[in-house]
Amino acid sequence: MKRSNRLAWMAVIAIAAIVLLSLIAAPNNTKITGGSTYNRDPNGYGAWYNFMQKQGVSIQRWQKPFSEIPPEDSPVTFVVVTSEPRGTSLDIQEREWLEKGNTLVILGVGGRVTESDFSTLQKSPQGDIKIETRRRNRKVNQKQTDLGDRFGAIVWQETYNQGKVIFSTTPYLAANAYQDNLSNFKYLADLVNKNNNTILVDEYIHGYKDPDVRQKESEGNLSSFFAKTPLFPISIQVAIVLLVLIWAQNRRFGKPVALDTQVADNSEAYIQALALVLQKADTTDFVIGIVGKQEQLQLQKALGLGQVPLEHQTLVNIWVEKTGASGADLDAVLKLRSHKQPIKEQELLSWLGKWRSIRLTRNS
Repeated sequence: MKRSNRLAWMAVIAIAAIVLLSLIAAPNNTKITGGSTYNRDPNGYGAWYNFMQKQGVSIQRWQKPFSEIPPEDSPVTFVVVTSEPRGTSLDIQEREWLEKGNTLVILGVGGRVTESDFSTLQKSPQGDIKIETRRRNRKVNQKQTDLGDRFGAIVWQETYNQGKVIFSTTPYLAANAYQDNLSNFKYLADLVNKNNNTILVDEYIHGYKDPDVRQKESEGNLSSFFAKTPLFPISIQVAIVLLVLIWAQNRRFGKPVALDTQVADNSEAYIQALALVLQKADTTDFVIGIVGKQEQLQLQKALGLGQVPLEHQTLVNIWVEKTGASGADLDAVLKLRSHKQPIKEQELLSWLGKWRSIRLTRNS
């Protein structure tokens, strides 16, 4: 076999291997599943759904479009946990459905970012409700507000004839991350079950569909699935590249020309310059904030805890449980991150060394 042909076939095998590895190693958790009752990650609602079932509440997952909710003899409460913020305006179909005496609960609507603390405890009859967002709605009056503070409403409701819609600026009102704060679960349970309606939780928006719906939307066969995924255009591009390589037999358009001078590593130079500026400005607190956040997210990812920052003590407890290692170092580095004053260079180096030790422990 000629050398050019051999190189062409090696290129074909390499590209095929890359495509295969991408399919196998690609993450199966996409942002669309945030808020789903099937999701066991911190941003899912699996724990709350189980909590409701144990209470004997009439609740079920709805895996069809909103328009297919059948007319009931008794009112229905439809719960929507968004994976992306939506507006508070309702379409004609939603308003007509509400006016028949039904209730719509939407968790995760847009709101203005205020000067409030990111993490707050809001008073309610069910106890302190943990809220982790600065978003508030300042246009809601006091009578409509169900949960809020001086910065604005967090949970509020609007009436439509015999029905009502309940909005929340946070989609994580009773997410899995708050299992240790049972007041959040009880609060949402009371919110959706005040009238003892049949409760439907929207799973259709998270990509879960009943077989008849998939068939109706032409997702019942393999060819239609590939046609609707990014894999189809990727396959076309790969096929074109392979045809070009086979046709050209990997021939070069000219002899390789060596570079006379080395190209400077701009990224490394930028990092070194930035480090020098931060050192002279004595902004170790800025470095600790940025590095500490990324280290915590990488640690949570390694522990399978998702990308939503967890509470200090919660993360330490999970670390000890999963690794069996001492939580002292992790507790120390997380505490120092909340320290707003600059520290000495030696303390900073010690802090970075502890993070390195934590990384080695989690990888061992």
